[in-house]
Amino acid sequence: MALDEEQSSAAHEMHRAIDCLRHCADLAGVDPIALEALAAGAVHFSLPAGHQLFEAGSEPDGVYLLTSGRLGVKTPSKAGLTAEIEHGELVGEAGWLLGTPRSATVVALRDSELLLVPNAELDRIAAQSTHFSLALARLCARRLRHSNAQEYKPKRAHIFAVVPNSIEVDAADFATRLVDELAKTGRTELVWDARATTHTATWFNRIEEDNDYVVYVANWAASGWTRQCCRQADVVLMVAPAGGRISAWPTGIAETAVARGARLELALLHAGKIEPGAAAAWLKTLPTALHHHIVEPGDYGRLARLLMRRGVGLVLSGGGARGFAHLGLIRALREAKVPIDFLGGASIGAIIAGGVAMGWSDEEMRQRYRRGFVDTNPVNDYTFPLLALTRGRKVSRLLEREYGEVLIEDLRHPYFCVSANLTTGRLFEHRSGRLAHALRASVAIPGVMPPVFHDDGVLVDGAAINNLPVDVMQSHAPGFVIGCDVGADRNFGERRVNIFQVLMHAGMVNSTAAERAQRELADVLLKPPLPNIELLDWQAFDRAIQAGYDYARIALDQLPAIPRLLPAALTAARTNSAVIELERRIAATIAAG
Repeated sequence: MALDEEQSSAAHEMHRAIDCLRHCADLAGVDPIALEALAAGAVHFSLPAGHQLFEAGSEPDGVYLLTSGRLGVKTPSKAGLTAEIEHGELVGEAGWLLGTPRSATVVALRDSELLLVPNAELDRIAAQSTHFSLALARLCARRLRHSNAQEYKPKRAHIFAVVPNSIEVDAADFATRLVDELAKTGRTELVWDARATTHTATWFNRIEEDNDYVVYVANWAASGWTRQCCRQADVVLMVAPAGGRISAWPTGIAETAVARGARLELALLHAGKIEPGAAAAWLKTLPTALHHHIVEPGDYGRLARLLMRRGVGLVLSGGGARGFAHLGLIRALREAKVPIDFLGGASIGAIIAGGVAMGWSDEEMRQRYRRGFVDTNPVNDYTFPLLALTRGRKVSRLLEREYGEVLIEDLRHPYFCVSANLTTGRLFEHRSGRLAHALRASVAIPGVMPPVFHDDGVLVDGAAINNLPVDVMQSHAPGFVIGCDVGADRNFGERRVNIFQVLMHAGMVNSTAAERAQRELADVLLKPPLPNIELLDWQAFDRAIQAGYDYARIALDQLPAIPRLLPAALTAARTNSAVIELERRIAATIAAG
Protein backbone atom coordinates (compact mmCIF):
# COMPACT_ATOMS: atom_id res chain seq x y z
CA MET A 1 0.00 0.00 0.00
CA ALA A 2 2.86 2.38 0.88
CA LEU A 3 4.41 1.74 -2.55
CA ASP A 4 1.08 2.47 -4.28
CA GLU A 5 0.74 5.75 -2.38
CA GLU A 6 4.32 6.73 -3.31
CA GLN A 7 3.70 5.97 -6.99
CA SER A 8 0.41 7.89 -6.88
CA SER A 9 2.16 10.93 -5.34
CA ALA A 10 4.92 10.80 -7.95
CA ALA A 11 2.36 10.64 -10.75
CA HIS A 12 0.50 13.63 -9.28
CA GLU A 13 3.71 15.67 -9.10
CA MET A 14 4.52 14.68 -12.70
CA HIS A 15 1.10 15.79 -13.98
CA ARG A 16 1.37 19.04 -12.02
CA ALA A 17 4.81 19.77 -13.47
CA ILE A 18 3.60 19.09 -17.02
CA ASP A 19 0.61 21.36 -16.49
CA CYS A 20 2.86 24.20 -15.22
CA LEU A 21 5.22 23.83 -18.18
CA ARG A 22 2.33 23.67 -20.65
CA HIS A 23 0.96 26.99 -19.36
CA CYS A 24 4.36 28.71 -19.40
CA ALA A 25 4.19 31.43 -22.07
CA ASP A 26 8.00 31.38 -22.37
CA LEU A 27 7.76 27.79 -23.69
CA ALA A 28 5.01 28.44 -26.26
CA GLY A 29 5.59 26.31 -29.35
CA VAL A 30 7.66 23.64 -27.59
CA ASP A 31 6.42 20.14 -28.51
CA PRO A 32 4.57 18.04 -25.86
CA ILE A 33 7.27 15.34 -25.83
CA ALA A 34 9.91 17.88 -24.85
CA LEU A 35 7.63 19.30 -22.15
CA GLU A 36 7.09 15.81 -20.70
CA ALA A 37 10.84 15.23 -20.70
CA LEU A 38 11.37 18.54 -18.89
CA ALA A 39 8.76 17.59 -16.29
CA ALA A 40 10.32 14.18 -15.75
CA GLY A 41 13.73 15.70 -14.99
CA ALA A 42 12.46 18.66 -12.94
CA VAL A 43 12.91 19.06 -9.21
CA HIS A 44 10.12 20.79 -7.26
CA PHE A 45 11.02 22.89 -4.20
CA SER A 46 9.83 25.83 -2.08
CA LEU A 47 11.69 29.09 -1.43
CA PRO A 48 10.62 31.33 1.50
CA ALA A 49 10.30 35.08 0.92
CA GLY A 50 13.59 36.92 1.44
CA HIS A 51 15.76 33.92 0.51
CA GLN A 52 18.07 33.92 -2.52
CA LEU A 53 17.46 31.63 -5.45
CA PHE A 54 20.94 32.27 -6.77
CA GLU A 55 23.61 34.97 -6.53
CA ALA A 56 25.42 37.02 -9.16
CA GLY A 57 28.71 35.34 -10.04
CA SER A 58 27.57 31.82 -9.11
CA GLU A 59 27.77 28.95 -11.59
CA PRO A 60 24.48 28.10 -13.33
CA ASP A 61 22.86 24.86 -12.19
CA GLY A 62 19.85 24.94 -14.53
CA VAL A 63 16.73 26.88 -15.50
CA TYR A 64 13.90 27.58 -13.06
CA LEU A 65 10.16 27.84 -13.64
CA LEU A 66 8.30 29.89 -11.02
CA THR A 67 5.03 28.04 -10.38
CA SER A 68 3.74 30.37 -7.62
CA GLY A 69 4.94 33.47 -5.80
CA ARG A 70 7.16 36.27 -7.10
CA LEU A 71 10.90 36.78 -7.56
CA GLY A 72 13.00 39.96 -7.72
CA VAL A 73 16.11 40.48 -9.84
CA LYS A 74 19.07 42.55 -8.64
CA THR A 75 22.16 43.42 -10.69
CA PRO A 76 25.51 44.41 -9.10
CA SER A 77 25.62 47.73 -11.00
CA LYS A 78 22.28 49.11 -9.72
CA ALA A 79 20.65 49.64 -6.35
CA GLY A 80 17.32 47.96 -5.71
CA LEU A 81 15.40 45.66 -8.03
CA THR A 82 15.86 45.80 -11.79
CA ALA A 83 13.08 43.35 -12.73
CA GLU A 84 10.45 41.02 -11.28
CA ILE A 85 9.60 37.45 -12.24
CA GLU A 86 5.93 36.50 -12.05
CA HIS A 87 4.56 32.99 -11.63
CA GLY A 88 4.60 31.06 -14.90
CA GLU A 89 7.90 32.66 -16.03
CA LEU A 90 11.36 31.15 -16.45
CA VAL A 91 14.53 32.52 -14.90
CA GLY A 92 18.20 31.58 -15.22
CA GLU A 93 18.10 30.75 -18.93
CA ALA A 94 20.98 33.10 -19.90
CA GLY A 95 23.48 31.31 -17.67
CA TRP A 96 22.68 27.95 -19.24
CA LEU A 97 22.62 29.22 -22.84
CA LEU A 98 25.91 31.11 -22.51
CA GLY A 99 27.62 28.78 -20.10
CA THR A 100 28.74 31.75 -17.98
CA PRO A 101 28.29 32.69 -14.29
CA ARG A 102 25.02 34.28 -13.22
CA SER A 103 24.86 37.99 -14.07
CA ALA A 104 22.27 38.86 -11.41
CA THR A 105 21.01 37.89 -7.98
CA VAL A 106 17.45 36.56 -7.73
CA VAL A 107 15.56 36.69 -4.43
CA ALA A 108 12.07 35.53 -3.45
CA LEU A 109 9.69 38.45 -2.90
CA ARG A 110 6.93 36.06 -1.81
CA ASP A 111 6.90 32.52 -0.48
CA SER A 112 7.46 30.80 -3.82
CA GLU A 113 7.42 27.37 -5.42
CA LEU A 114 9.65 26.48 -8.33
CA LEU A 115 10.67 23.74 -10.71
CA LEU A 116 14.39 23.33 -11.41
CA VAL A 117 15.43 21.65 -14.65
CA PRO A 118 19.13 20.81 -14.15
CA ASN A 119 21.80 21.51 -16.77
CA ALA A 120 22.20 17.86 -17.78
CA GLU A 121 18.48 17.52 -18.52
CA LEU A 122 18.48 20.82 -20.43
CA ASP A 123 21.41 19.69 -22.58
CA ARG A 124 19.74 16.38 -23.38
CA ILE A 125 16.36 17.90 -24.26
CA ALA A 126 17.92 20.73 -26.31
CA ALA A 127 19.71 18.13 -28.44
CA GLN A 128 16.35 16.55 -29.26
CA SER A 129 14.13 19.64 -29.60
CA THR A 130 15.18 22.70 -31.60
CA HIS A 131 11.88 24.35 -30.56
CA PHE A 132 12.99 24.27 -26.94
CA SER A 133 16.41 25.87 -27.63
CA LEU A 134 14.78 28.50 -29.84
CA ALA A 135 12.19 29.35 -27.16
CA LEU A 136 14.90 30.05 -24.58
CA ALA A 137 16.97 32.07 -27.07
CA ARG A 138 13.95 34.23 -27.86
CA LEU A 139 13.28 34.72 -24.15
CA CYS A 140 16.87 35.97 -23.68
CA ALA A 141 16.49 38.37 -26.61
CA ARG A 142 13.17 39.75 -25.32
CA ARG A 143 14.57 40.40 -21.87
CA LEU A 144 17.67 42.06 -23.28
CA ARG A 145 15.58 44.34 -25.47
CA HIS A 146 13.27 45.16 -22.56
CA SER A 147 16.13 46.03 -20.21
CA ASN A 148 17.69 48.31 -22.83
CA ALA A 149 14.43 50.02 -23.76
CA GLN A 150 13.15 51.24 -20.40
CA GLU A 151 13.86 51.62 -16.74
CA TYR A 152 12.29 49.14 -14.34
CA LYS A 153 9.24 50.48 -12.51
CA PRO A 154 8.02 48.68 -9.38
CA LYS A 155 4.57 47.16 -9.65
CA ARG A 156 1.72 48.93 -7.90
CA ALA A 157 1.33 47.59 -4.37
CA HIS A 158 -1.69 45.37 -3.89
CA ILE A 159 -0.79 43.09 -0.96
CA PHE A 160 -0.77 44.67 2.49
CA ALA A 161 0.07 43.27 5.92
CA VAL A 162 -1.34 44.97 9.02
CA VAL A 163 0.95 44.42 12.02
CA PRO A 164 -0.38 45.78 15.36
CA ASN A 165 2.21 46.86 17.90
CA SER A 166 0.27 45.60 20.92
CA ILE A 167 -3.02 44.27 22.13
CA GLU A 168 -4.13 47.92 22.52
CA VAL A 169 -4.59 48.12 18.74
CA ASP A 170 -7.98 46.93 17.50
CA ALA A 171 -6.53 45.25 14.44
CA ALA A 172 -9.92 43.87 13.33
CA ASP A 173 -11.51 47.32 13.22
CA PHE A 174 -8.49 48.93 11.55
CA ALA A 175 -8.21 46.23 8.87
CA THR A 176 -11.94 46.26 8.14
CA ARG A 177 -11.96 50.03 7.65
CA LEU A 178 -8.94 49.78 5.37
CA VAL A 179 -10.58 47.02 3.35
CA ASP A 180 -13.72 49.15 2.97
CA GLU A 181 -11.61 51.87 1.33
CA LEU A 182 -9.61 49.53 -0.88
CA ALA A 183 -12.83 47.83 -2.04
CA LYS A 184 -13.98 51.11 -3.60
CA THR A 185 -11.45 50.59 -6.40
CA GLY A 186 -11.32 46.81 -6.72
CA ARG A 187 -12.09 43.40 -5.32
CA THR A 188 -10.49 43.08 -1.89
CA GLU A 189 -9.94 40.10 0.39
CA LEU A 190 -9.29 40.16 4.14
CA VAL A 191 -7.25 37.21 5.40
CA TRP A 192 -6.92 36.17 9.05
CA ASP A 193 -4.73 33.55 10.66
CA ALA A 194 -7.67 31.19 11.14
CA ARG A 195 -8.24 31.05 7.37
CA ALA A 196 -4.68 30.63 6.18
CA THR A 197 -2.25 29.05 8.63
CA THR A 198 -2.50 25.55 7.12
CA HIS A 199 -2.25 26.59 3.46
CA THR A 200 0.68 26.46 1.02
CA ALA A 201 2.28 29.18 -1.11
CA THR A 202 0.02 28.09 -3.97
CA TRP A 203 -3.09 28.95 -1.93
CA PHE A 204 -1.72 32.39 -1.11
CA ASN A 205 -0.85 32.91 -4.76
CA ARG A 206 -4.42 32.01 -5.81
CA ILE A 207 -5.94 34.42 -3.25
CA GLU A 208 -3.73 37.20 -4.58
CA GLU A 209 -4.55 36.36 -8.21
CA ASP A 210 -8.29 36.38 -7.60
CA ASN A 211 -8.30 39.84 -5.99
CA ASP A 212 -7.12 43.33 -6.78
CA TYR A 213 -6.05 43.80 -3.16
CA VAL A 214 -5.40 41.49 -0.23
CA VAL A 215 -5.04 42.58 3.39
CA TYR A 216 -3.37 40.13 5.78
CA VAL A 217 -3.97 40.77 9.50
CA ALA A 218 -0.98 39.72 11.58
CA ASN A 219 -0.78 39.11 15.33
CA TRP A 220 0.90 41.59 17.65
CA ALA A 221 3.30 38.88 18.80
CA ALA A 222 6.20 37.52 16.72
CA SER A 223 4.31 34.40 15.63
CA GLY A 224 4.76 32.27 12.55
CA TRP A 225 1.59 33.80 11.11
CA THR A 226 2.93 37.33 11.59
CA ARG A 227 6.12 36.40 9.74
CA GLN A 228 4.05 34.76 6.99
CA CYS A 229 1.99 37.95 6.52
CA CYS A 230 5.09 40.09 6.22
CA ARG A 231 6.69 37.71 3.72
CA GLN A 232 3.66 38.05 1.43
CA ALA A 233 3.17 41.82 1.52
CA ASP A 234 4.21 44.61 -0.83
CA VAL A 235 3.64 47.02 2.06
CA VAL A 236 3.98 46.13 5.74
CA LEU A 237 1.83 48.58 7.69
CA MET A 238 2.87 48.80 11.32
CA VAL A 239 -0.01 50.09 13.47
CA ALA A 240 0.48 51.67 16.89
CA PRO A 241 -1.59 53.68 19.42
CA ALA A 242 -0.19 57.22 19.27
CA GLY A 243 -0.71 57.77 22.98
CA GLY A 244 0.46 54.33 24.03
CA ARG A 245 3.74 53.26 25.55
CA ILE A 246 6.59 53.17 23.02
CA SER A 247 7.51 49.51 22.74
CA ALA A 248 9.48 47.27 20.43
CA TRP A 249 7.96 45.58 17.40
CA PRO A 250 8.01 41.81 16.79
CA THR A 251 11.62 40.77 16.20
CA GLY A 252 12.77 40.40 12.61
CA ILE A 253 9.62 41.80 10.96
CA ALA A 254 11.08 45.10 9.79
CA GLU A 255 14.39 43.54 8.79
CA THR A 256 12.70 40.88 6.65
CA ALA A 257 10.52 43.43 4.86
CA VAL A 258 13.40 45.78 4.08
CA ALA A 259 15.68 42.94 2.93
CA ARG A 260 13.28 41.82 0.21
CA GLY A 261 12.34 45.33 -0.93
CA ALA A 262 8.88 45.67 0.67
CA ARG A 263 7.79 49.11 1.85
CA LEU A 264 7.53 49.62 5.59
CA GLU A 265 5.04 52.26 6.74
CA LEU A 266 3.65 53.37 10.08
CA ALA A 267 0.04 54.17 11.00
CA LEU A 268 -0.60 56.00 14.27
CA LEU A 269 -4.06 55.80 15.86
CA HIS A 270 -5.04 58.99 17.70
CA ALA A 271 -7.88 59.52 20.18
CA GLY A 272 -9.71 62.46 18.60
CA LYS A 273 -6.72 64.74 17.98
CA ILE A 274 -3.04 64.52 17.04
CA GLU A 275 -0.85 63.48 19.96
CA PRO A 276 2.06 66.00 19.78
CA GLY A 277 5.47 64.37 19.50
CA ALA A 278 4.11 60.83 19.20
CA ALA A 279 5.14 60.42 15.56
CA ALA A 280 8.76 61.47 16.19
CA ALA A 281 9.01 58.98 19.06
CA TRP A 282 7.46 56.06 17.16
CA LEU A 283 9.48 56.76 14.00
CA LYS A 284 12.68 56.10 15.96
CA THR A 285 11.58 52.46 16.31
CA LEU A 286 11.28 51.74 12.57
CA PRO A 287 13.05 52.47 9.25
CA THR A 288 9.77 53.59 7.67
CA ALA A 289 9.26 55.14 4.23
CA LEU A 290 6.13 57.05 5.28
CA HIS A 291 3.85 57.49 8.28
CA HIS A 292 0.12 58.17 8.50
CA HIS A 293 -2.10 59.75 11.14
CA ILE A 294 -5.54 58.24 11.78
CA VAL A 295 -7.63 60.74 13.74
CA GLU A 296 -11.08 60.33 12.19
CA PRO A 297 -12.77 57.85 9.79
CA GLY A 298 -12.03 60.02 6.74
CA ASP A 299 -8.30 59.45 7.23
CA TYR A 300 -8.63 55.82 6.11
CA GLY A 301 -9.39 56.99 2.58
CA ARG A 302 -6.13 58.92 2.36
CA LEU A 303 -4.26 55.99 3.91
CA ALA A 304 -5.66 53.56 1.32
CA ARG A 305 -4.88 55.87 -1.61
CA LEU A 306 -1.29 56.37 -0.52
CA LEU A 307 -0.79 52.65 0.14
CA MET A 308 -2.05 51.86 -3.37
CA ARG A 309 -0.04 54.78 -4.79
CA ARG A 310 -3.25 56.25 -6.12
CA GLY A 311 -3.09 59.38 -3.98
CA VAL A 312 -2.76 62.97 -5.15
CA GLY A 313 0.38 64.96 -4.39
CA LEU A 314 0.14 68.76 -4.64
CA VAL A 315 3.31 70.81 -5.16
CA LEU A 316 3.16 74.60 -4.78
CA SER A 317 5.84 76.92 -6.13
CA GLY A 318 7.37 80.07 -4.73
CA GLY A 319 6.44 83.46 -6.13
CA GLY A 320 6.07 85.98 -3.33
CA ALA A 321 2.66 87.65 -3.21
CA ARG A 322 1.69 85.80 -6.39
CA GLY A 323 1.62 82.68 -4.21
CA PHE A 324 -1.75 83.67 -2.78
CA ALA A 325 -3.20 82.29 -6.03
CA HIS A 326 -2.50 78.89 -4.44
CA LEU A 327 -5.32 79.57 -1.99
CA GLY A 328 -7.80 79.93 -4.86
CA LEU A 329 -6.45 76.76 -6.47
CA ILE A 330 -6.88 74.78 -3.24
CA ARG A 331 -10.45 76.00 -2.87
CA ALA A 332 -11.22 74.89 -6.44
CA LEU A 333 -9.61 71.46 -5.85
CA ARG A 334 -11.70 70.92 -2.75
CA GLU A 335 -14.91 71.94 -4.48
CA ALA A 336 -14.11 69.56 -7.36
CA LYS A 337 -13.65 66.70 -4.83
CA VAL A 338 -10.00 66.23 -5.79
CA PRO A 339 -8.28 64.62 -2.79
CA ILE A 340 -5.11 66.29 -1.51
CA ASP A 341 -3.11 63.49 0.09
CA PHE A 342 0.52 64.66 0.10
CA LEU A 343 1.81 68.24 0.09
CA GLY A 344 5.07 69.94 -0.74
CA GLY A 345 6.38 73.30 -1.77
CA ALA A 346 9.04 75.97 -1.90
CA SER A 347 9.03 79.46 -0.35
CA ILE A 348 5.49 80.92 -0.18
CA GLY A 349 4.22 77.64 -1.66
CA ALA A 350 5.70 75.81 1.35
CA ILE A 351 3.85 78.15 3.73
CA ILE A 352 0.48 77.60 2.08
CA ALA A 353 1.01 73.85 1.69
CA GLY A 354 1.80 73.80 5.40
CA GLY A 355 -1.61 75.31 6.14
CA VAL A 356 -3.36 72.56 4.19
CA ALA A 357 -1.26 69.92 5.95
CA MET A 358 -2.30 71.45 9.28
CA GLY A 359 -5.92 70.75 8.34
CA TRP A 360 -6.97 74.40 8.04
CA SER A 361 -10.10 75.29 6.10
CA ASP A 362 -10.14 77.75 3.19
CA GLU A 363 -11.51 80.51 5.43
CA GLU A 364 -9.00 79.86 8.21
CA MET A 365 -6.09 80.03 5.78
CA ARG A 366 -7.45 83.22 4.28
CA GLN A 367 -7.72 84.88 7.70
CA ARG A 368 -4.30 83.73 8.90
CA TYR A 369 -2.41 84.76 5.76
CA ARG A 370 -4.23 88.09 5.50
CA ARG A 371 -3.21 88.84 9.08
CA GLY A 372 0.41 87.93 8.41
CA PHE A 373 1.01 89.36 4.95
CA VAL A 374 -1.59 92.07 4.24
CA ASP A 375 -2.26 93.72 7.59
CA THR A 376 1.51 94.12 8.01
CA ASN A 377 4.38 93.99 5.53
CA PRO A 378 6.45 90.94 6.54
CA VAL A 379 9.68 92.23 4.96
CA ASN A 380 10.02 95.82 6.12
CA ASP A 381 12.10 95.33 9.27
CA TYR A 382 15.11 96.88 7.55
CA THR A 383 18.62 96.69 8.94
CA PHE A 384 22.18 97.53 7.94
CA PRO A 385 22.85 94.93 5.20
CA LEU A 386 25.57 92.78 6.73
CA LEU A 387 23.72 89.58 5.78
CA ALA A 388 20.47 90.88 4.32
CA LEU A 389 18.34 93.98 3.89
CA THR A 390 15.94 92.90 6.64
CA ARG A 391 16.35 91.26 10.02
CA GLY A 392 13.84 88.54 9.13
CA ARG A 393 12.35 88.80 12.61
CA LYS A 394 8.86 89.77 11.39
CA VAL A 395 8.68 86.69 9.20
CA SER A 396 9.96 84.52 12.06
CA ARG A 397 7.32 85.93 14.43
CA LEU A 398 4.61 85.43 11.81
CA LEU A 399 5.55 81.79 11.35
CA GLU A 400 5.88 81.18 15.08
CA ARG A 401 2.46 82.72 15.71
CA GLU A 402 0.63 80.72 13.04
CA TYR A 403 2.42 77.35 13.31
CA GLY A 404 3.69 77.42 16.90
CA GLU A 405 5.70 74.37 18.00
CA VAL A 406 4.07 71.96 15.54
CA LEU A 407 6.43 69.31 14.17
CA ILE A 408 6.35 68.29 10.53
CA GLU A 409 5.94 64.69 11.70
CA ASP A 410 2.67 65.68 13.43
CA LEU A 411 0.97 67.22 10.39
CA ARG A 412 -2.30 65.55 9.39
CA HIS A 413 -1.09 65.10 5.79
CA PRO A 414 2.35 63.91 4.69
CA TYR A 415 4.35 67.06 3.91
CA PHE A 416 7.74 68.38 2.85
CA CYS A 417 9.23 71.75 2.00
CA VAL A 418 12.60 72.59 0.47
CA SER A 419 15.39 75.06 1.05
CA ALA A 420 18.73 75.59 -0.67
CA ASN A 421 21.83 74.50 1.26
CA LEU A 422 24.59 77.02 0.56
CA THR A 423 27.14 74.74 2.22
CA THR A 424 26.57 71.78 -0.09
CA GLY A 425 25.05 73.60 -3.06
CA ARG A 426 22.15 71.15 -3.02
CA LEU A 427 18.44 71.14 -2.35
CA PHE A 428 17.55 70.36 1.27
CA GLU A 429 14.28 68.52 1.98
CA HIS A 430 12.61 69.18 5.33
CA ARG A 431 10.64 66.11 6.50
CA SER A 432 11.03 66.43 10.25
CA GLY A 433 11.50 68.99 12.99
CA ARG A 434 9.64 72.22 13.76
CA LEU A 435 7.50 73.38 10.85
CA ALA A 436 8.06 77.09 11.58
CA HIS A 437 11.85 76.60 11.47
CA ALA A 438 11.66 74.73 8.15
CA LEU A 439 9.42 77.41 6.63
CA ARG A 440 11.74 80.19 7.79
CA ALA A 441 14.55 78.48 5.85
CA SER A 442 12.36 77.91 2.80
CA VAL A 443 11.50 81.64 2.50
CA ALA A 444 14.94 83.08 3.34
CA ILE A 445 15.40 84.98 0.06
CA PRO A 446 19.15 85.54 -0.38
CA GLY A 447 19.96 89.18 0.31
CA VAL A 448 16.46 89.99 1.55
CA MET A 449 16.35 87.84 4.72
CA PRO A 450 19.21 86.33 6.71
CA PRO A 451 19.86 82.62 6.08
CA VAL A 452 18.96 79.92 8.60
CA PHE A 453 21.84 78.09 10.23
CA HIS A 454 21.25 74.37 10.49
CA ASP A 455 23.29 71.34 11.56
CA ASP A 456 23.62 70.37 7.91
CA GLY A 457 24.62 73.81 6.59
CA VAL A 458 23.43 77.32 5.82
CA LEU A 459 19.90 77.33 4.37
CA VAL A 460 18.15 79.87 2.13
CA ASP A 461 15.01 80.06 -0.02
CA GLY A 462 14.39 76.75 -1.81
CA ALA A 463 13.42 78.65 -4.96
CA ALA A 464 17.11 79.43 -5.43
CA ILE A 465 17.60 75.85 -6.67
CA ASN A 466 14.15 74.40 -7.29
CA ASN A 467 11.08 76.62 -7.28
CA LEU A 468 8.67 73.77 -8.10
CA PRO A 469 9.98 70.57 -6.44
CA VAL A 470 7.88 68.07 -8.38
CA ASP A 471 10.83 65.67 -8.51
CA VAL A 472 10.90 65.52 -4.70
CA MET A 473 7.19 64.70 -4.66
CA GLN A 474 7.65 62.03 -7.33
CA SER A 475 10.35 60.38 -5.20
CA HIS A 476 7.67 59.77 -2.55
CA ALA A 477 5.43 58.22 -5.25
CA PRO A 478 1.99 59.29 -4.03
CA GLY A 479 0.47 58.33 -7.39
CA PHE A 480 -0.74 61.45 -9.24
CA VAL A 481 1.15 64.74 -8.95
CA ILE A 482 -0.32 68.21 -9.53
CA GLY A 483 2.06 71.14 -9.75
CA CYS A 484 1.00 74.78 -9.42
CA ASP A 485 3.53 77.31 -10.71
CA VAL A 486 3.01 80.99 -9.83
CA GLY A 487 6.61 82.00 -10.47
CA ALA A 488 7.19 85.57 -11.57
CA ASP A 489 7.46 86.82 -15.12
CA ARG A 490 11.20 87.34 -15.48
CA ASN A 491 10.90 89.91 -18.25
CA PHE A 492 11.17 93.28 -16.46
CA GLY A 493 10.67 95.28 -19.66
CA GLU A 494 10.29 99.02 -18.96
CA ARG A 495 8.96 98.60 -15.46
CA ARG A 496 10.57 100.40 -12.54
CA VAL A 497 12.17 97.94 -10.16
CA ASN A 498 13.68 98.19 -6.71
CA ILE A 499 16.42 96.25 -4.93
CA PHE A 500 13.92 93.82 -3.33
CA GLN A 501 12.51 92.83 -6.71
CA VAL A 502 16.00 92.40 -8.16
CA LEU A 503 17.10 90.18 -5.29
CA MET A 504 13.91 88.09 -5.37
CA HIS A 505 14.18 87.57 -9.13
CA ALA A 506 17.90 86.83 -8.82
CA GLY A 507 17.20 84.27 -6.14
CA MET A 508 15.03 82.30 -8.57
CA VAL A 509 17.32 82.47 -11.61
CA ASN A 510 19.20 79.27 -10.80
CA SER A 511 15.98 77.25 -10.82
CA THR A 512 14.95 78.47 -14.27
CA ALA A 513 17.02 75.87 -16.09
CA ALA A 514 15.33 73.03 -14.19
CA GLU A 515 11.83 74.47 -14.56
CA ARG A 516 10.98 72.64 -17.80
CA ALA A 517 12.09 69.29 -16.38
CA GLN A 518 9.95 69.84 -13.28
CA ARG A 519 6.93 70.65 -15.43
CA GLU A 520 7.37 67.46 -17.42
CA LEU A 521 7.49 65.38 -14.23
CA ALA A 522 4.08 66.61 -13.09
CA ASP A 523 1.00 64.70 -14.22
CA VAL A 524 -0.81 68.04 -14.42
CA LEU A 525 0.76 71.50 -14.32
CA LEU A 526 -1.43 74.49 -13.44
CA LYS A 527 -0.08 77.98 -14.12
CA PRO A 528 -2.65 80.67 -13.38
CA PRO A 529 -2.20 83.93 -15.29
CA LEU A 530 -1.38 86.69 -12.78
CA PRO A 531 -0.97 89.92 -14.75
CA ASN A 532 0.05 93.02 -12.81
CA ILE A 533 0.72 91.10 -9.57
CA GLU A 534 4.31 91.63 -8.46
CA LEU A 535 6.35 89.51 -6.10
CA LEU A 536 6.00 92.02 -3.25
CA ASP A 537 2.46 93.22 -3.98
CA TRP A 538 0.94 91.99 -0.70
CA GLN A 539 -2.13 94.17 -1.20
CA ALA A 540 -3.04 92.06 -4.25
CA PHE A 541 -4.05 89.30 -1.80
CA ASP A 542 -7.72 89.07 -2.82
CA ARG A 543 -7.04 89.54 -6.54
CA ALA A 544 -4.47 86.74 -6.53
CA ILE A 545 -6.81 84.34 -4.71
CA GLN A 546 -9.65 85.06 -7.11
CA ALA A 547 -7.39 84.70 -10.16
CA GLY A 548 -6.17 81.32 -8.93
CA TYR A 549 -9.71 80.15 -8.22
CA ASP A 550 -11.18 81.28 -11.55
CA TYR A 551 -8.34 79.71 -13.51
CA ALA A 552 -8.42 76.41 -11.58
CA ARG A 553 -12.20 75.95 -11.93
CA ILE A 554 -11.96 76.12 -15.72
CA ALA A 555 -8.78 74.03 -15.86
CA LEU A 556 -10.24 71.24 -13.69
CA ASP A 557 -13.34 71.01 -15.90
CA GLN A 558 -11.02 70.35 -18.84
CA LEU A 559 -8.92 67.75 -17.01
CA PRO A 560 -11.13 64.69 -16.42
CA ALA A 561 -8.08 62.49 -15.72
CA ILE A 562 -7.47 64.15 -12.34
CA PRO A 563 -8.59 61.75 -9.58
CA ARG A 564 -11.82 62.62 -7.78
CA LEU A 565 -13.46 61.31 -4.65
CA LEU A 566 -16.49 59.18 -5.47
CA PRO A 567 -19.82 60.20 -3.92
CA ALA A 568 -20.84 57.80 -1.17
CA ALA A 569 -23.88 56.64 -3.17
CA LEU A 570 -21.68 55.56 -6.06
CA THR A 571 -19.15 53.49 -4.13
CA ALA A 572 -19.41 49.76 -4.71
CA ALA A 573 -20.83 47.46 -2.09
CA ARG A 574 -18.23 45.54 -0.14
CA THR A 575 -17.18 42.41 -2.04
CA ASN A 576 -14.69 40.96 0.44
CA SER A 577 -14.69 38.56 3.33
CA ALA A 578 -14.37 41.12 6.16
CA VAL A 579 -17.95 40.89 7.43
CA ILE A 580 -18.11 37.12 6.91
CA GLU A 581 -14.91 36.58 8.85
CA LEU A 582 -15.87 38.89 11.70
CA GLU A 583 -19.30 37.24 12.01
CA ARG A 584 -17.63 33.82 12.03
CA ARG A 585 -15.34 34.89 14.87
CA ILE A 586 -18.19 36.38 16.90
CA ALA A 587 -20.25 33.19 16.44
CA ALA A 588 -17.28 31.05 17.50
CA THR A 589 -16.74 33.19 20.62
CA ILE A 590 -20.41 32.89 21.61
CA ALA A 591 -20.39 29.12 20.99
CA ALA A 592 -17.31 28.74 23.19
CA GLY A 593 -19.26 30.29 26.04
